[in-house]
Amino acid sequence: MISGVINIYKEEGFTSFDVVAKLRGILKQKKIGHTGTLDPAATGVLPVCLGMGTRLVEHLTDKTKEYVCEMRLGVTTDTEDMTGTVITQREVSCTEAEVRSVCENFVKTYEQVPPMYSAIRQDGKHLYELARAGVEVERKGRSVTILALEILQIDLPVVMMRIECSKGTYIRSLCRDIGEALGCGASMEHLERTRSGEFTKESALTLEQVEKMVRAGKIAEYVLPIEHFYEDCQALYVLPEEKKRIDNGNPLTDRCFRDAPLRPKDGERFRVYNTELVFCAIYRYSEERGNYRPENMFF
Repeated sequence: MISGVINIYKEEGFTSFDVVAKLRGILKQKKIGHTGTLDPAATGVLPVCLGMGTRLVEHLTDKTKEYVCEMRLGVTTDTEDMTGTVITQREVSCTEAEVRSVCENFVKTYEQVPPMYSAIRQDGKHLYELARAGVEVERKGRSVTILALEILQIDLPVVMMRIECSKGTYIRSLCRDIGEALGCGASMEHLERTRSGEFTKESALTLEQVEKMVRAGKIAEYVLPIEHFYEDCQALYVLPEEKKRIDNGNPLTDRCFRDAPLRPKDGERFRVYNTELVFCAIYRYSEERGNYRPENMFF
């Protein structure tokens, strides 16, 4: 079983779940999970966790994202993108200067109401399930942050922009909100995720490329190991006589390590390697207990 994270370029027409399902067939393993849903019509970077790397999903989902988006002014739809049913069409009378000014005002933290066609659960059901049944419910706004918004091109009624944002941001809803602020409405026409955390478009593999790498026996070269994501944590190596303790995921003390840290800080995390020198866990130091306790086990 392969464990780690691979950077996939999701092509148009696939759901994020489709990508996971196809990878299960290509890699011949079941334990696979993605780190952030992309709509079927969207393309771009989709980090996928493999094997024990699935325990990193939450850690990687928290990272900032970057997108290139085409927004069409003057049109609103039920899905907030151009794949949906048109609700309103208005004349676009705003100027390029007004578009730039309004877009600049969204570089901030604000309460964004998610779209009805989304995977968010409310009262035990996905919002998209309610939307498909013709039911629209009131949604609570969620705090999102637009870290940067750069206008790449304006050819009214279409605006192309690069957006850097926090997790949980719906670019469709950002387009909707910009359109409302301009008074003409707007929908997302095209979306490409160009970065997710440290993963970029340039280093991403399509599913076809993954298949080729598997056939060539080179796929391991494209999988980032789990310990890569904890490089900022000091490494600790368990002594041979403590093998049973680490194998069982027990708390550890200074005497369990080959070179114990001199002054560990309360709450400090450490990369722990087993008696075969294989990375196996993240432990966190507890000053109150005077020991190291497992936070995440990777074996």
